[in-house]
Amino acid sequence: MLPLVVFSSYSLQGPVRERGRVGDQNRPPLCAKLGSLIDSDVGGYGSYLWGLGRIFVPLPCSLGCDLCPSYPVGRVSRTLAMCSSEEADLLRLEEVFSTSLARTISLVLQPLLSADPEPSDPCGKECLRLLQQLHESAQRLWEVTEQSLLSLRQRLYHPPSMGLEAILLLSNAELVLQAHMEYIKSYTDCVVVQAFQKVSKKRSEFWRSQRKALRQLLSSGSSEGSVGTTLCQALRQPLTQHVQKYVLLLLSLRDTLDESHPAQKLVLHAVSLFGNLQSFVRQALDQAVATQALWHSVSSRLRDVLCTPTHRLLQDSQDIPVVVSPLRAERVLLFDDALVLLQGHSVHTFDLKLVWVDPGQDKCVLHILTPEEEFSFCTRDAQGQVVWHWKVTQAVCQALCGKKDFPVLGSGREPSVPPESRCVAYTFRREGRLSQATYEGEWCRAKPHGKGTLKWPDGRNHVGDFYQGLEHGFGICLVPQASEDKFDCYKCHWREGRMCEYGICEYGTDEVYKGYFQAGLRHGFGILDSARQASQPFRYTGHWERGQRSGYGIEEDRDRGERYIGMWQADQRHGPGVVVTQAGVCYQGTFQGDKMAGPGILLCEDDSLYEGTFTRDLTLLGKGKITFPNGFTLDGSFSSGTDNGLYTQGVLDTAALPPDPSSTRKRQLGQGAFPVESRWQGVYSPFRDFVRLGCPGELQEALLGFHVQSSRELRKSQEYLCCERSHPEDCVGSMEDTLKELLQHRKPKALQQYLRKALSNSRHPLGKLLGTLMLTFQATYSGIGANKHLQEMAQEEVKQHAHELWAAYRGLLKVALRRQGQTLEEESMETRNLQVHGLLLPLILPSFYSELFTLYLLLHEREDGLYSRGIANLSLFPDTKLLEFLDVQKHLWPLKDLKLTSNQRYSLVRDKCFLSATECLQKIITTVHPREKLEVLEKTYGEIEATVSRVLGREYKLPMDDLLPLLIYVVSRARIQHLGAEIHLIRDMMDPVHTGGLHDFLLTALESCYEHIQKEDMRLHHLPGQWDARELW
Repeated sequence: MLPLVVFSSYSLQGPVRERGRVGDQNRPPLCAKLGSLIDSDVGGYGSYLWGLGRIFVPLPCSLGCDLCPSYPVGRVSRTLAMCSSEEADLLRLEEVFSTSLARTISLVLQPLLSADPEPSDPCGKECLRLLQQLHESAQRLWEVTEQSLLSLRQRLYHPPSMGLEAILLLSNAELVLQAHMEYIKSYTDCVVVQAFQKVSKKRSEFWRSQRKALRQLLSSGSSEGSVGTTLCQALRQPLTQHVQKYVLLLLSLRDTLDESHPAQKLVLHAVSLFGNLQSFVRQALDQAVATQALWHSVSSRLRDVLCTPTHRLLQDSQDIPVVVSPLRAERVLLFDDALVLLQGHSVHTFDLKLVWVDPGQDKCVLHILTPEEEFSFCTRDAQGQVVWHWKVTQAVCQALCGKKDFPVLGSGREPSVPPESRCVAYTFRREGRLSQATYEGEWCRAKPHGKGTLKWPDGRNHVGDFYQGLEHGFGICLVPQASEDKFDCYKCHWREGRMCEYGICEYGTDEVYKGYFQAGLRHGFGILDSARQASQPFRYTGHWERGQRSGYGIEEDRDRGERYIGMWQADQRHGPGVVVTQAGVCYQGTFQGDKMAGPGILLCEDDSLYEGTFTRDLTLLGKGKITFPNGFTLDGSFSSGTDNGLYTQGVLDTAALPPDPSSTRKRQLGQGAFPVESRWQGVYSPFRDFVRLGCPGELQEALLGFHVQSSRELRKSQEYLCCERSHPEDCVGSMEDTLKELLQHRKPKALQQYLRKALSNSRHPLGKLLGTLMLTFQATYSGIGANKHLQEMAQEEVKQHAHELWAAYRGLLKVALRRQGQTLEEESMETRNLQVHGLLLPLILPSFYSELFTLYLLLHEREDGLYSRGIANLSLFPDTKLLEFLDVQKHLWPLKDLKLTSNQRYSLVRDKCFLSATECLQKIITTVHPREKLEVLEKTYGEIEATVSRVLGREYKLPMDDLLPLLIYVVSRARIQHLGAEIHLIRDMMDPVHTGGLHDFLLTALESCYEHIQKEDMRLHHLPGQWDARELW
């Protein structure tokens, strides 16, 4: 047998048509170097040659074959002699296969495609699609073979400059392998659905006339049997023989190379790949034939359902019988992508990607788990169970790989084991909560487990964490509304399929809820905000129980301009409560069924006080008593009069003494009705639970809430699903770091710095707790709630928050020490009070100061008005006149500090005496905490003493008789606004440790000055005759 050397006078472009030859069809274009098709039998090389403008010269077989047109025969012989015979044999093998592929495409595939180019029936269309796919894969395989030929020729002609590792079979073996696999897949797809038999029937006469040509394509030369069988052999045999020869030649080439050869590893890799390919081809062909045979054993109805080109039968219960329970099945079919149970005309199909296999305790039983079914296979003997177990397990592994086995599944030393956790999409079909929902994400043992997305056909979807089939952990759920582009967005934590712990919910009505849930309902502390453009805007801040407002809470009705502070039950005001209106009117009483009932009190803006009974709409009705600001009282019965007036019958007492201003004007509401310890337990409880559980980082945001920049941004688009929040894994790390850092800052100075940093950090547990308490404080006492009658409630709340935050710090410290194997020592009540007032209260007071100080301003507005008028009158005095008016001894006057110009007199100088003390006292309004204000007051006292000592020329301690007038002078010149509010805030919030000390003494002195200046307003209206306004100037 002689190979051929082809010399070309020109290259052939386009398809070649041969007249008078067997198979007068269009031939595919080939490489320009090949130029023409070689029509010879696969093994002969010399029976007859086709060509156009070509000369074919036989060469000795030992030299291989060369088709390059640029070398004469003698030179080729010398060149090939420099390469191994194995390389020449590879070239010859590739040339033969390329020629065989070209003839197969021309003689078989193209006629099959032209048999029925435009089929009308679905079966014909499917066959045409598969044949087109096979034609494309054959063309692709031919092109890759031509690339391999080219690399072999270049190697044979230029061995010194081109190494063995440069040939395509070694340098890119995966490319060659992929082309073979695509071809065998396309071929077996056609075999499974009997595409060759179906199409060949439409041109049976033609194919009978082509038996001789088909016989030439087969190495055996036999074409007995049906046309369809012959076509199958013609399309399969060249490839199977070619792969077998690949392996043999590569093994031979491997033996010729020593271990140091640069191509040694590449050759070993190619041997492994093509050896596996040989096994793969054999398995693929066997599976295709078995699958094709299956269709003859089932009814036409079942065949229509099951017969698809991609199905490959792996196991049939008719071969190894099994009994299925509790489901019933006459037959079990294991395909490469599905497990199928047949019962009559019913077909139950299970995706292998979502099949878990458990061998039972009984050696003949096999348990199968799927998302919606659990059943068992029972075999006749243990051997049958082993076979089914192995086959199903390997099929599951194959399905999860997403492609056919390569290398052949189960060929390794260790059997493949499918992973317990998988990531697959599945649509639930059974009736129930998940009916028609599609889950895409992580699975474990046939249940959603891990991260995933659940989508319903009606637009609902849930993205988040799952545990054993239920939503569990952080998740975001969308529920569409009837109106277009409206949906409810639930961004929260879930437990066993229901919302639990902290969450943010934005409804299609534009209402927003931030708070806690239990069993899918609002439960615990939460804030519900209505839409800004709602017809009746409102905001509720407080406690919930089973989805209803219950417990202590605050509701602001912006439309009515009122705020309710009090108890709730079953979504209605129920129990003691206070109503504050924008007009300044306050009600306190008992509510029932959302209305006030029974006796109560009403405080008006002019400080009138009503004590008695009300109607449900807060109208005076029944017995009651009105106390007017001037002290008059009206005691009697009240009812509604005509024209919305008020009718009363009673006794008006005008002889009563004028009331103490504080009796009505400073009356405080809500203290006895709402004990401060029980108001905001819903805020403290999650933190206590967090500490009790040992501060687990993964539960930090579930119990304490998560940080988002703007909750309203969540609903702009579905990008909200990735809205910014602290990652649970980051929380775990940050919690560990937080506890470690806490242990490093236990000394007083370090602790103060640590607490300041922690309280200002919204991601720190203490900072989150403080942030929530600020929200409750603002909801109660800002805006409409800024009412002087609530000052005591606000003050005691701030102190209570300080106590709770210190307890929270101690809880964190206890957990941190426990992790170190240590215990936290007990703390006495005295020590706790010192830490709360001396350490924590100064740190948190700035967070509440704005609302708290506003209440003090309103409460002491009248006194501050008198004080301001007194200051205004005293400011008319020059310094010397004011000192004289205040009875300050003249030897204490700092006249030496006054620098006069030539036209000035001492009697006309203003705001120059005790200037340093005045400027120091003015700083009191720049501070927040009482301790800082008292330190300013102490420095002011020091400046006064220093000035007097300088005047006297010796150190001098001021007695109270001298200090008070000098302090009045400094206060009058400092002109501090709202000094009464400042003094009372200092007195109420100061550390008890200062009681009886210097700071207490100085504060008492300042209080005396404040009261004295108010009285001065009265005295200045009765000045002696010689003190007229002109003399004051």
